Amino acid sequence: MSDKFDVAIVGAGPSGSAAALTLAKAGLSVVVFERGEFPGSKNMFGGVLYTPILEKLVPNFWEEAPLERHIVKRRFGLFSEFSEAAFEFRCEDFNQKPPFNQSFSALRAQFDPWLAKKAEDAGALIIPETVVDDLLWKDGKVIGVKARREGGEIEADVVILADGVNSFLAKKSGLRKDFTWNVLAVAAKEIIALPRGTIEDRFGLEGDEGLAMECFGDVVAGTVGAGFIYTNKETLSVGVACSINAFIDKKIVPNDLLERFKNHPSIRRLIRGGETLEYAGHMIPEGGHKQVPEVISDGLLLVGDAAHFVNASFYHEGTNLAMASGLFAAETIIEAKKKDDFSQRGLKGYLKKLEESFVLKDLKKYRQVEDWAHKNGRFFKEYPDLMLDVLKDYFTVSETPKSVIQQNIVKKLRSQLKPLRTLVELNRFRKSFFSS
Repeated sequence: MSDKFDVAIVGAGPSGSAAALTLAKAGLSVVVFERGEFPGSKNMFGGVLYTPILEKLVPNFWEEAPLERHIVKRRFGLFSEFSEAAFEFRCEDFNQKPPFNQSFSALRAQFDPWLAKKAEDAGALIIPETVVDDLLWKDGKVIGVKARREGGEIEADVVILADGVNSFLAKKSGLRKDFTWNVLAVAAKEIIALPRGTIEDRFGLEGDEGLAMECFGDVVAGTVGAGFIYTNKETLSVGVACSINAFIDKKIVPNDLLERFKNHPSIRRLIRGGETLEYAGHMIPEGGHKQVPEVISDGLLLVGDAAHFVNASFYHEGTNLAMASGLFAAETIIEAKKKDDFSQRGLKGYLKKLEESFVLKDLKKYRQVEDWAHKNGRFFKEYPDLMLDVLKDYFTVSETPKSVIQQNIVKKLRSQLKPLRTLVELNRFRKSFFSS
């Protein structure tokens, strides 16, 4: 192995592999260190793989990428202890031809190795089962990495950190400060096997159609978080993701919350008869725009979760931002190579690309969501319970005149809702999700 590369990348997830693929295609020498047994072996994904950037990296990716189903249905559910009210959206326009709506379910243990192999085929060197303990420095500039293996001091003109939300290297570099628990979430997920036909029957799907389902309220103990189900071809991704603060406040552990979710009557019927194949946990950055650290220094760039690039609104968009940041970092380095300037100033084009793209524009738009969620807990418990209680009253069949039922509902709403407080909370919701 060469002792000097143009670029050294730490982490072979979507952001690291996107950068490696772009750099290798441009003829730069690239080495990628991955601590897992293989790319994706330590990565958990419970969400939708958005693919506009992937299509730029690998045209016609859908012809070969290990995808599960294309998402044609979205379902959002509010839960009380025994009830559920849901909004479901299906769009046949998303079901016509590839790449559909650029939205797929996927399994990271399959997708990440495929994307890393693309980078490898283009000329990048992927080294798995290798931990990078430190950065190499000279005159205040990063000049490489120190990997935990023989001959592990590898020099590079630029280092890209793609090593996840809890990047110790980003902290060592001084780019990332300590963060508080309220900007982090923990997800716990199971892969549950069911026959393909059973999945399609239960979720109203045909062929490779897929569903993304998110659940709020009592099903996750009223925490700032959600439960989720994503349909794969012959498995379901079933899990919960909640703020670490919520776990602390509720004195509940992720596995117990996941069991609570799975045992709700509405969820139990969807997963019954399934076999759990895999259990995994993962930490998610949810601080949004306010939590994004400095992403550039001399000879160093942060991408993906290491830069906290996750849109924690209803889009729950992470992989697309990760691949975009990897692509932008690579494009910046290619330009810096032409000028032989890898200083912070020479790499500032990376930040400009981020600011002009959906990455930072979207994060800025939803910059208040995290604060809103932690200051307005009634939306996660009291409001769902009240709404479902009112619906139960409305649809309960009895000899009581409908006018009396409706009067009782109004009395219940008046007794539990303070008009001014409710208006203030609804206005905060509007500002957090819909203002620019």
